Amino acid sequence: MIDAVSRVIAARTDFAIVEETEDWIVVDKPAPLIVHPTNKKQEPTLLDELRMSLERRGERSEGLSIINRLDRETSGLVLVARTRAAARTFGKAMMRRGIGKSYQAIVTGWPDWEERRVELPILRQGELGETAIWLKQVVHEEGKASVTTLRVERRFERPEGRFSLLRVGTETGRMHQIRVHCAHVGHDILGDKIYGPDERCYLEFMERGWTGDLAAMLHLERQALHASWMEVEWGGERRAWEAALPEDLAGFLEGGS
Repeated sequence: MIDAVSRVIAARTDFAIVEETEDWIVVDKPAPLIVHPTNKKQEPTLLDELRMSLERRGERSEGLSIINRLDRETSGLVLVARTRAAARTFGKAMMRRGIGKSYQAIVTGWPDWEERRVELPILRQGELGETAIWLKQVVHEEGKASVTTLRVERRFERPEGRFSLLRVGTETGRMHQIRVHCAHVGHDILGDKIYGPDERCYLEFMERGWTGDLAAMLHLERQALHASWMEVEWGGERRAWEAALPEDLAGFLEGGS
């Protein structure tokens, strides 16, 4: 439910540890939950929750470093380094694009293609002039190069309309990249308050919280994007992990035909 003061959906902190060693931890992050503390306000974060979990087990909690960050409303796999050596190794892997990742997204409509490669530069909207949502990203020729691959896994129908489940890959890691590219090709991610049917959904949500009008337009309280697969080299071998769709997204799929 919405907190009348913060006007946001209450954070979920029931993360799951997928695998861990003395050097790193792979976590399945729920949504909504931010990964790292911000200066804006006090709220639960994945990093703080993980620290507290380790301390309850009598283990060291200092030195944790988030390697791949996910949006508050994106669920799925997050790699966390426990040592400086692991942070350096994974950081270098990120720079050379040596960490493989893929996502699953539920989008509106039925694409008329099975696979698509989207190569479109992205720029922050606020850099172009006055805007109601400064952080919103837009496709623009002056933006940073961004590449997303999309593949249809399933098309289905519900009373609300037609939807598709996509497998998404990213060759670059720009802010909101997947959300921007999906919306640009005409298949916005279900539940996306900024890049969905109308950016005013985000403004209404920030002002009033989750409402019946928003539910009718967006169908889900959070964006239907999930980081479902990751792999990276560690100790001379490739390590890979998967995280199944969480209940809210899986339930939406199960209700389709």
